[in-house]
Amino acid sequence: MLAEKLEEHDDTPIGDAIVTLRGLSWLDYERMLETRGESSVPRLAYLEGTLEVMTPSKSHEGLGSRIGRLVEAWCEQREIEFSPYGSWTLNKKEAAAGLEPDECYVFGIAPDAEQPDLAIEVIWTSGGLKKLEIYPRLGIKEVWFWRRGRISMHVLGADGYAEARSSLFLPGIDVVELASFLDRPAASQSVREYRAALIAKQ
Repeated sequence: MLAEKLEEHDDTPIGDAIVTLRGLSWLDYERMLETRGESSVPRLAYLEGTLEVMTPSKSHEGLGSRIGRLVEAWCEQREIEFSPYGSWTLNKKEAAAGLEPDECYVFGIAPDAEQPDLAIEVIWTSGGLKKLEIYPRLGIKEVWFWRRGRISMHVLGADGYAEARSSLFLPGIDVVELASFLDRPAASQSVREYRAALIAKQ
């Protein structure tokens, strides 16, 4: 069962491939982005001279996508407008920081948004750059992390991120409930059963 795998997972590598390079300039990072082109892999994260090159496993990609599908189901049920942007490349030269989330969203009607409102990260493999040190430099107001079967919400404040009990952009969403639907054999089943549970509570 996928549920057992998620709960027992201890953050040891199970398919993600990560290479960390140190002493690289911002120009080196930009060249890596250019060389990769429009592909969504490998994912690149940069912080003050350290570059992480990560090729996510099938399980990593599937879990990130499934979390996103459930977020979308919640928004649709409450008629909240949203736009998904996948692994949008986010970076700021002046902050010497950049990364690409597993999933990200802009809420409301904002076709000219310069950055997402919410970023979602699957922490499947130990090691590598700490994303919560990069995201505040980019000004992303809310970040969710999945780790060991649990989703934690982090909201940006004056002193950096603080773990929050409620979402800044999706007030009322229960991420404990959402995470409980991630273990279904098919993503479509996860979405269908989660939507039914939301309807039942109305």
